[in-house]
Amino acid sequence: MDTSIPDHTDDNELLTSFYNSKDNKWLGLLLQRYTLLLLGVCMKYLKNEEEAKDAVQQIFLKVITELHKYKVDYFKSWLYMVARNQCLMRLRDRQGKTARELTESHFLQEEESHIAELAAKDTLLAAMETSMEELNGEQKTCVTLFYLEKKSYQDISQQTGYSLLQVKSHIQNGKRNLKMLVEKKIK
Repeated sequence: MDTSIPDHTDDNELLTSFYNSKDNKWLGLLLQRYTLLLLGVCMKYLKNEEEAKDAVQQIFLKVITELHKYKVDYFKSWLYMVARNQCLMRLRDRQGKTARELTESHFLQEEESHIAELAAKDTLLAAMETSMEELNGEQKTCVTLFYLEKKSYQDISQQTGYSLLQVKSHIQNGKRNLKMLVEKKIK
């Protein structure tokens, strides 16, 4: 079986193929594309290569299980969220073990500070995620394409049919509205 995919094959095309056929080979091809990214995310949080590799395997299993249950529209951002949550769970588990094993308060304070920082980021990301859903359709589309999918104004204009001026306006207004919505949620 040829498991190579052209570089230009869109994540959504692979997801659609998976949803239509329920064949895990499409998920395998999609996850293969993000393996290094996932390993990098896990290393950032866990700071241990073996633990990060183990976390990536757990993420793969979770992705396969979850995608059989429901549909995901923005795979890359969803995958990042799954990876982040997996790492945070491991850190919480590790903190529980560390607290019992270590007596030096310096190490505990450092770990707690790191977890508190990650929890704050997690809260902010969750607020951003729910706030994105509250933007109007044009703003949500343009902000998603520009910031999450790294599309240029020109690409967004071609994809959506909006003029460059409209794209710029939707992004600016969407960014401003998103900031206000997030600030309300985290106060």
